[in-house]
Amino acid sequence: MSKDKSAKIATPQPVRGTQDMLGDFADRFQHVVDTFDRVRRLYGYKRIEVPVIEPTAVFARSLGETTDVVSKEMYSFEDRGGEPITLRPEFTAGIARAYITNGWQQYAPLKVATHGPLFRYERPQKGRYRQFHQLDAEVLGSDSPLADAELLVFADQLLKELGIAEGVTLTLNTLGDAESRDAWRTALVDHFEAHRGDLSEDSLARLDKNPMRILDSKDPKDRPIADSAPDIDAFLTAEAQDFFGAVKSGLDAAGVKHVRNARLVRGLDYYRHTAFEFVTDRLGAQGTVLGGGRYDGLIEALGGPPTPAVGWAAGIERLAMLLADDVIDTRLDAVIAVEDDARLAVAMQALTALRSGGFSAEIVATGSPRKRFDKAAKIPAHALVSVGTRDDAPHINVRGDGDRAKAVQALLPSSP
Repeated sequence: MSKDKSAKIATPQPVRGTQDMLGDFADRFQHVVDTFDRVRRLYGYKRIEVPVIEPTAVFARSLGETTDVVSKEMYSFEDRGGEPITLRPEFTAGIARAYITNGWQQYAPLKVATHGPLFRYERPQKGRYRQFHQLDAEVLGSDSPLADAELLVFADQLLKELGIAEGVTLTLNTLGDAESRDAWRTALVDHFEAHRGDLSEDSLARLDKNPMRILDSKDPKDRPIADSAPDIDAFLTAEAQDFFGAVKSGLDAAGVKHVRNARLVRGLDYYRHTAFEFVTDRLGAQGTVLGGGRYDGLIEALGGPPTPAVGWAAGIERLAMLLADDVIDTRLDAVIAVEDDARLAVAMQALTALRSGGFSAEIVATGSPRKRFDKAAKIPAHALVSVGTRDDAPHINVRGDGDRAKAVQALLPSSP
């Protein structure tokens, strides 16, 4: 049977939980990335790139086999050679793997930053996608609390440079050193075991594998039990107290405001000392705009030498959503209307001069010459340049106010 050529072919639809970007939001997205790149240079963070695909073991070992990310959310599959690989769900594990396999220990302490797409199979919601994008900053090979403080000052300056620091609060906690954490974990298990019959199903599952995660349970059934659990402060060693005190002193010296959240935890055993989140109430339930912590045991868990490290990540989409409406000027510097086809060469020379001089510019040179000026006037620009003929000679006229329009005027040739 021959195919009916008149039959409509179904238009492919985007994968659920992904997004296309154009115009305003794409500009906001790029503004976040550009600001991040500028600020990270101020702090001496080197640009790093790591693969989008990694061996599945990199994430299974770093994120924990029993975590939701590994058990439910990772995009994992076997390639044609039978090797299990995964689309990266976060940056830190890949950076830690690169630190080990490339021998980057020789550069320690190594300060690196990156940004790009990540992938998690989860329920899409406001500010959360299955393909999403993050900024990431890490310090590998430093056990100094000043590394934690500087990383947080970097994050604070980034939010200020983006103009979204208002209404965002830095919340801070300590998980202590290994000795402190182990003692606290034992006390938490004893506490939750005494209330086992009252815990939610999810918290019961966490009790054996990841008891610290019960502290930040969102289930109302768990809250009274979690709220009455012991704080870590009673279990901190003197060294852990000194470390946390040094981080807070560094932030105070830099003028970075912070509040203590004794219930802020990281469930995996390789986390140590500082844990932090910058939170806001402007994104509904998804209130964290930037978060991270110290993970001194991760590189060793991946087969490398014992290596202290600390880092943070922030969702680019979420940051872009928080930008003020007027934070990005998307107007062109100039738009040129060719009102006389005989002066097209003059207009092209002007266009080239503007672009070579670092000014963004477009040209309107098609359609009715009488309507080109009106068409150009509808394009948002700092300066409107008309090129025509007056007294049998080329004539250039610039309309616009402000320094940008004056700079455009100064770059163009004067009409005779």
